[in-house]
Amino acid sequence: MKEATRRPAFPVRPTMMIAASLVSALALAGCNSPMPPDTSSGAGTVAPKGESHGADDAIRTLALPPQKPLSPNPDYARFPRYVGTLGGRQIEMKLGAKTDEPSGVHGEYRFAGSASVILVAGDRDGDALEIEESNDGTHITGNWIGKFEADGSVSGERMDPDDSNAQPFDLRPAVAGVKLPPAPSHAAPSLEPAPPPPPPNAVGGTSNVIIGE
Repeated sequence: MKEATRRPAFPVRPTMMIAASLVSALALAGCNSPMPPDTSSGAGTVAPKGESHGADDAIRTLALPPQKPLSPNPDYARFPRYVGTLGGRQIEMKLGAKTDEPSGVHGEYRFAGSASVILVAGDRDGDALEIEESNDGTHITGNWIGKFEADGSVSGERMDPDDSNAQPFDLRPAVAGVKLPPAPSHAAPSLEPAPPPPPPNAVGGTSNVIIGE
């Protein structure tokens, strides 16, 4: 018994064979044709993923409008006022309780001689105070950790967001009617000539040298 001849599942048409021949011929012609020269110096170069994101962030940052200094909030005018120093500089802070949080406090402070304020918000648990500050109302620019005393004063340290650059602060309740003193100004140098030095061996402005007759 002869083996049956294996036939393709679908009949091969003459037109399909001709088309396949043309495709093969065109492919061979393409392989033999010279490639055009690459005139771009950075062809195929892709920026690293991290650098691309960094450039995008920088562009977005430059496109943002500059932050404006914050003005005092009229709602904080009724808050208890504290005066004292932060890292050797005089400041005034208004700090009051939040209405929606039992232990929450918020307010603002400013340096002497400055019209802009810095916002603060956080918690007071007994005599412990922990607040954060923001100079634009969005980004945290510092942390405060302090302790209240029986007389109402509070002292502790203010740090940058990464807990570095610790500066001491010491605040006390402000006396009613007492305003924050203006920033100290350095005295202008005098334009008057300096007085001449006294003569040698002078006592009380009079020379003690005796000249004989």
